[in-house]
Amino acid sequence: MKRLIIKKTNEEAYDYFSSYVKCESKDTLVISTTNDFNILNHSAECHAIINLSRVNDIRYINKFFESVNSKLNNDDLFIACIETFTARRERKAVGKIPIISSIYFTMEFIFMRVFPKIWGFKKIYFLLTRGRNRLLSKAEALGRLVSCGFEIVDYQTFKGLMYIVAKKVKEPEFNMNASYGPLYKMPRIGKNGKMIGVYKFRTMHPYAEYLQDYVLKINGYAESGKPADDFRLTPWGKFLRRYWFDETPQLINVLKGELKLVGVRPISERYFQDIPKDLQELRLKQKPGCIPPYVALDRKGSVDGVLQAEREYLTEKVKHPYTTDIKYFFKAIFNIVFKRKRSA
Repeated sequence: MKRLIIKKTNEEAYDYFSSYVKCESKDTLVISTTNDFNILNHSAECHAIINLSRVNDIRYINKFFESVNSKLNNDDLFIACIETFTARRERKAVGKIPIISSIYFTMEFIFMRVFPKIWGFKKIYFLLTRGRNRLLSKAEALGRLVSCGFEIVDYQTFKGLMYIVAKKVKEPEFNMNASYGPLYKMPRIGKNGKMIGVYKFRTMHPYAEYLQDYVLKINGYAESGKPADDFRLTPWGKFLRRYWFDETPQLINVLKGELKLVGVRPISERYFQDIPKDLQELRLKQKPGCIPPYVALDRKGSVDGVLQAEREYLTEKVKHPYTTDIKYFFKAIFNIVFKRKRSA
């Protein structure tokens, strides 16, 4: 078994696997497949599964992960293999040619990432590729695993391939509506604690929403109040966020009566748990808004700066419910236009 694994991967990868599972144990299923039938057809009980084939070549990735989940007990391990965007660029010779490489990878991205999301083009894409050699980001692969009931334990890269060690912790969500397109809805806490779907242009890789707890666990919060070193963010996402372009679809929520133009940021349940109790109570009494108080008050986008600005706004809103939003709106516009205030 050791010889076969090393032949398929390399000795470093074998040593990495061995630090987590007993590769030659009868309780470990070592397989190289892109078909979940080969997982489900394995009759013997196993407590660890290693798949040496790339996730990039699996047609129905979530279905495959769900099948792996069904063969394991809680706390059992699954090791998967992917090739990321970065590794793919480094592997291809065209990646070393200036200008040509940019054109090539842009066209490849349109065909292999945009086409699968567009009705009609999706059929063409899968007809030509059969779902093989697809582009995957690290964030999407990790997020898909989490959505299918796994917890990320670790990951390492050897010779251009990333091996992910994941632990089964629950049953899959079987989420048929996971965010994948350019426009998606984020679950956020609204007035009186009601959960609302806040519209936004995508700035993160698909399935990134499943990784918030993981990113916070390994990196914590940055000064901006957002997760530090957040690998879920796409290159173009940084630009969209800086100039608030990603938040323009929130006007849909304003028309639906779920948000106001001015107000505290709509936040996730996870972030809500980390703010002071008194601020939680104040927040729940008001609708969230598109333009946050720290912009109107020209404060830093740090955690403390944002929370203090929200507390001041909410306190003033209670005292002056009809004029506070108007005042904050014009102050925010002034800071954005004349002081060039940008998103944290």
